[in-house]
Amino acid sequence: MKDDLFRGRRTAEVHAGDIKDQFGSVVTPIYQTSTFEFRDADHGARLFAGEEDGFIYTRIGNPTVTSLEKKLAALENGYDAIGFASGMGAVSALFAYFLGQGDHIISTDAVYGPSRGILETYFKKFGVQADFIDTSDPFKVEEYIRPNTKLIYIETPTNPTIKLTDIEQVASIAHPYGIPVAVDNTFSSPVLQNPLDLGADIVLHSLTKFVNGHADAVGGALITKDDTHYKGLRKTMAYFGANMDPHQAYLVYRGAKTLSLRVLKAQENAGIVAEFLEQHPKIGWVKYPGLKSHPQYDLAQKQMRGPGAMMSFGVKGGLEAGKRLMNNVKLAKLAVSLGGVETLIQHPASMTHAGMSEEARLAAGITPDLVRFSVGIEDVEDIIADLEQALEKI
Repeated sequence: MKDDLFRGRRTAEVHAGDIKDQFGSVVTPIYQTSTFEFRDADHGARLFAGEEDGFIYTRIGNPTVTSLEKKLAALENGYDAIGFASGMGAVSALFAYFLGQGDHIISTDAVYGPSRGILETYFKKFGVQADFIDTSDPFKVEEYIRPNTKLIYIETPTNPTIKLTDIEQVASIAHPYGIPVAVDNTFSSPVLQNPLDLGADIVLHSLTKFVNGHADAVGGALITKDDTHYKGLRKTMAYFGANMDPHQAYLVYRGAKTLSLRVLKAQENAGIVAEFLEQHPKIGWVKYPGLKSHPQYDLAQKQMRGPGAMMSFGVKGGLEAGKRLMNNVKLAKLAVSLGGVETLIQHPASMTHAGMSEEARLAAGITPDLVRFSVGIEDVEDIIADLEQALEKI
């Protein structure tokens, strides 16, 4: 829960969740232990009964991980957070907690590939029904609600089509039916968007991306609005064994301290890069929420504190031209993931979203010419020079 002392976002990034240990460590230590000693038998019994706060076993909870969780809850204005070994660990626990045999979920069509894949394979095998729709049209969301709909799961902006969904409007549609709304906020980070403040019930992050920001740790998190789902989701994490490792939590905790500095610099760069690409004769289209040409520019202005550092664009000449671009960049790295200090470029149709059928990809707007670009914090002149020299090769 957010500490009243940490009113400023950057102050919370630096200080929220800090542990005051017996040695006076300024930095939250890495509690690299699998288990914790009880003071006596009664103490252990109280911990297992939930009558006293404390630590039992790192799969269930660990002080370093808890510090990160408190920081994330503060940044998302949530009740509390649960750390996971990966973003997909968080996705899997979310679906397992809410969905059972015969239940139905509505999800964004262009949602992160593996998030869709796990519903279309494993959860389908267990009798879960899923509809993947264009949630940027809230009225379509209501159209697909069934009596057995147990969760609406949206991603905004979407990966990789950069479509936006009106969180407030979707929540106002879902809640009268008693349906919770979960939002993957990875692309925006807590710096630029807080879904809980807009009516969502749960926020998901792949901490691997902007929150950590240094491409050296994998992690995930769920942040809840209140205690309604918190205990159940935490228990699901522990039963699944999807817990975050203390050293992993330390790295993400450290990365989060510079979150605003990194995100705002990358966003500044992205605005300049997007304008450059939009004017380039070899680029067919650009999707970036900071451009007035984006079809949901007004929604971005209302819902987000900034358009972020993620964009997609199409190279004239289709897939082969896009491959030539990606094979000739020198500063940008041809790699999946996003949100790090370095600029990354990749081809979703053949990489992150290759697990979707071609029909599903096209329906979601993931065309063969689509290139996803995660803008880093390098000197923007160098990012543009790199794109220029690579585009000259086409």
